[in-house]
Amino acid sequence: MSVQIGNKRIGDGHPCFITYEAGPTHDGLESAKRLVKLAAEAGADAVKFQTFDPDRLVADKKMLFSYEVLVDRKTGKKQTVDEPLYDILCRRTLPPNEWRELKNYSDSFGLVFFSTVGFEEDVRLLEELECHSIKIASADINHFPLIRQVARTGMCIQLDTGNATIGEVEKAVDVCRSEGNDNIIIHNCPSGYPARLESINLKIIPTLKKMFPEYPIAYSDHTPGWEMDVAAVALGANLVEKTITEDRTTPSVEHIFSLEPGEMKKFISTIRDVETALGRTRRIMYLEELEKRKNVRRSVFLKSSVQEGQRLGDVEVDFRRPGFGIGPDMYELLLHLRFMSDLPAEHQLTLKDLI
Repeated sequence: MSVQIGNKRIGDGHPCFITYEAGPTHDGLESAKRLVKLAAEAGADAVKFQTFDPDRLVADKKMLFSYEVLVDRKTGKKQTVDEPLYDILCRRTLPPNEWRELKNYSDSFGLVFFSTVGFEEDVRLLEELECHSIKIASADINHFPLIRQVARTGMCIQLDTGNATIGEVEKAVDVCRSEGNDNIIIHNCPSGYPARLESINLKIIPTLKKMFPEYPIAYSDHTPGWEMDVAAVALGANLVEKTITEDRTTPSVEHIFSLEPGEMKKFISTIRDVETALGRTRRIMYLEELEKRKNVRRSVFLKSSVQEGQRLGDVEVDFRRPGFGIGPDMYELLLHLRFMSDLPAEHQLTLKDLI
């Protein structure tokens, strides 16, 4: 149950794949490059963008989109903004030659570069750029023609599930399979900018892992901070996607819950610490731990002196630390044995004392 993106395996038994999303928070090529550099310096595995034509995607250029912005960093004051969706999408659009330049720039850092696509020509562009993965937006989970085209590329296809029902997710996966593409990652992507806690539903991650054991399950975060990402990893998420920004107070969508430069490394180190702390599904005791625990475990000590030939079961004992002698768990099994020699009170018993 793993897939390959670039030179990284994603799935159970592999490190959590960390994607930094820069698609909604850049405002042009130079801004996008700065975010790529920040993602690379922080140690991310991948950087993600969004590739589509706003003029084709949005029929109603005046249709409003509502989101929150951070007005005052100190007080945490927020403000709800209504802005035409068309204007928002135009800010994150680049011409093909600039996408090529950005892909090459990402490659120079060893970052996996991929993007969400909107139309057929976007898929062809990412093929031309030799991307290793393409993402389908949650709003397009039922866009079977687009999913089918992406699946045909053979690239890893990442499915955002947003407000989709389990049945819709199953249908999208079936479309990929029907085109011979089993290289699939399924994202739990709560909607909202930022997402409401009630809508995050992290418990769906184990459910998706049971329903789709062949595929890695990911979590795309739309909340401030990284508590939800930590919880997602603890629940088994194989990939986390987190939006990054140069400045969280930028008055545009998604900046309010994005990581700033000073937080990007800490986010990744926190995820890695959680992975280490999660350990294994089986308890494995190392020799050092086995020896150290003897200091706090107990041994059998004689309460009074004993004579050679007396039975252990006939004398009074106490159970004290440390546990370098006969342990309480062995005591009852040895009651029939006799002492090999005279022993003083307070003596810590070992197997060598008995016959």
